[in-house]
Amino acid sequence: MHGLMLNLRLALRQLRRTPGFALTVVLTLALGIGATTAIFSLVEGVLLRPLPFHDPDGLVTISDSLNAESQIDDAGVTAAEIRTYLHDTTSFSSLGGYTGFGYELSGLGEPVMVNAARMTAGVFPSLGVAPLMGRVFTQQEDAGHATVAVLSYRVWRNRFHGDPGILGTKILLDRKPYVIIGIMPRDFEFPLVAGRLNQSELWVPMSFTPDELSPTSAANWGYNMVGRLKPGLSLSQANQDADRVAREVMRNFPPEFKQIQITAHVKSLKESAVESGKPLVRILTYAVLVVLLIACLNVAGLLLVRAIRRRRELAVRLALGASPRALLGNSLLEGILLSGAGGVLGLLLAAIALKITVPLLPESMPRIDGIHLDTSVVLFALVLALLTGALCGLAPAFAAIRTRVNENLKEGGRTGSAGGSHGRLRSVLVVTEIAVALVLLTAAGALVRSFQKMRVVDPGFRADHVLVAGYNLPSQQYPNPTTSDAFNRSLLERLQAMPGVVAAGITNVLPASGFQGGGAYVLDETAHDASGDKLKIAAWSASEGNYFQAMGIRLIQGRLFNVDDKQGAPLVALVNQKLANRFWPKGDVIGRRVRIGTPESKTPWVTIVGVVENTKMNALDAPDHEQIYAPAQQMNSMFGQFAPKDQGGFGGFVVLRSTLPPEQMTNSLRSAVASLDPQLALQQIQTMDQQLSSSEAPRRFNTSIISAFALGALLLAAIGVYAVIAFSVSMRAQEMAIRMALGSRRGEIVRLVLTSGAKLAAIGCAAGLIGALAVSKLLSSMLFNVSATDPLILMASIATMIVLSLVACAIPAQRAASANPVDALRSE
Repeated sequence: MHGLMLNLRLALRQLRRTPGFALTVVLTLALGIGATTAIFSLVEGVLLRPLPFHDPDGLVTISDSLNAESQIDDAGVTAAEIRTYLHDTTSFSSLGGYTGFGYELSGLGEPVMVNAARMTAGVFPSLGVAPLMGRVFTQQEDAGHATVAVLSYRVWRNRFHGDPGILGTKILLDRKPYVIIGIMPRDFEFPLVAGRLNQSELWVPMSFTPDELSPTSAANWGYNMVGRLKPGLSLSQANQDADRVAREVMRNFPPEFKQIQITAHVKSLKESAVESGKPLVRILTYAVLVVLLIACLNVAGLLLVRAIRRRRELAVRLALGASPRALLGNSLLEGILLSGAGGVLGLLLAAIALKITVPLLPESMPRIDGIHLDTSVVLFALVLALLTGALCGLAPAFAAIRTRVNENLKEGGRTGSAGGSHGRLRSVLVVTEIAVALVLLTAAGALVRSFQKMRVVDPGFRADHVLVAGYNLPSQQYPNPTTSDAFNRSLLERLQAMPGVVAAGITNVLPASGFQGGGAYVLDETAHDASGDKLKIAAWSASEGNYFQAMGIRLIQGRLFNVDDKQGAPLVALVNQKLANRFWPKGDVIGRRVRIGTPESKTPWVTIVGVVENTKMNALDAPDHEQIYAPAQQMNSMFGQFAPKDQGGFGGFVVLRSTLPPEQMTNSLRSAVASLDPQLALQQIQTMDQQLSSSEAPRRFNTSIISAFALGALLLAAIGVYAVIAFSVSMRAQEMAIRMALGSRRGEIVRLVLTSGAKLAAIGCAAGLIGALAVSKLLSSMLFNVSATDPLILMASIATMIVLSLVACAIPAQRAASANPVDALRSE
């Protein structure tokens, strides 16, 4: 212990003598360790941390894979399937179904729209989480259509101010009274959805309606299931059990759906929850490891240079009896001290980085609320710091113990070669830095180019000067389509009469909103279908008013909807270019017919009266889908036998185009809605530019974060090149003085130094090019219309790396050329 304390004091004293060196090393390590810690906190929060449920490894999900027009994995389940799975499966100790739903919450305070989950009584027992206060609903309450609700901790604190006497209080959901019976814990979240916007804020019993369980809803895969495996059973056994029940379900399909083949799929709940975030997390992990590697190489190079500068001091210590083991320990201890300081500073940088970047994470990232610095992340950072210090200290440590006493004592203060092996090691470190930095730079270049290409894609609508807002008409107040249509017509009349309004419309599906649904359709005999698909799927949507003019969707052929396209009038529809070109490539689509459902369905024919351009329903980089538009007042008639009985309420979006900035129309829109229904809450009021920007967020984040890592890697690599070239120049000061004394011009000295740096850069770029080609497949899934091996990107990255290396060499080159040869020779 006494020897350790002596070595510690010696290491601290030596570091205090070179504060500039110590600060450079600490900052370099802090950057690498801080970035790695921040990304590890993301990995730990998203992938590694157990789900906040009892025995989470036993939780599984059940969903269907559909073999329709194409293979659709994880399609969910139907309402009828939930009942069948609950009754007929034998592999689960508890099992339940759920679906997301939106409610207007009122009764206490200002009406707001909240995300909710309708769940069967088996979900809470499967998850094994007890409420913080009160209780959860029972099977009897679910079957008896009891109007009870369980609140999330956030809603209880924010909406009801954490009132401990809230239990038994009535609230209004869609203006129907519900009794609050429980409050869930702070960290409870279910369903496990990506992002924050769609997290459930309360839970109510599923209480299936007759329409949901009728044969006409047999093709609505809008539900999900979660369960707990019985002890000792495997996923494979559960899959076989669920698949047996799925075959029973298919045998009971109505004739209209006999063409649909389903396969049950049982998988871990955690796998289902985190799979959307895995690609990004994997790429970020690789990128930050590259930055950490460059930081370590930089520090190892700086420590090696320092050890070489101290070789006479080390030779004296060895001559006086110091053991190589003591020198080795002292060198490693210096590295650990530096990395410890870098680790502490890195933790601070990681905390700042998380505070800035977590709110910017895309909504496709799951479990965002679990990303923070906790004990495991802090321990990771400290262990990483110690390992980094030990690894970085190895090169100078071995350089120290290999010091040749006689040669260094005879050499005195002369400069010259620091040893061929040391020079080669320094060169290898720099070449490796350049190579790995080039790999990250090419990845960033490909992502930037990909993002640029996505930004120029035509979304199929004009987002400028458009305001959108969502709303849901409560079924208690609007019990049938007639009352809903009356509200919509009155609202559009008020909006259209406002100053500055160009067009106003309503739709149930907003472009660029991530819509994933679809419905089957049948075309008349004039359609040319080369694919031979028996079941065709398109995105059906309803619109009212001047929706296409408000959204700026261009008419290609025929006409748009007008006021005559109402209930009782001939049924009409619009289709997009993709559908029209696929089935009527000659353009003779107007007057052709389409209908909802399968060939066996008894639904009425609808006449196609127009073709509009393709609109992006998801992100701009997503493929176009077939789309069919219908007048909102005719939708129920088009569904024929599938039309829900006495369906009340309406959920949709108001679309408002104006000559004024759209933000200035927000209050006018609120006033128009309030004049018709003072209690109706609007949600997601935003400009269409903001909506479009949200759809670009995942790719924008990927590009920004990888580019930031690439810039960090470039900076570290430039520092590494500068340090090695500067040291090489200082060690060759005598040689260069002799060259100038013998007539060499200063330009030749500069060229000599730059050539030395260019050789290292060229070798590093050659190695980096091989690395970039090797990892191209890993990056390809994140690119859009760009190849990871695009020659222009590779050439630009190599040119950037070489130029940056030459700039890093320019300072020591200029210093060498401006030195006075007489002074340099005298100093020797």
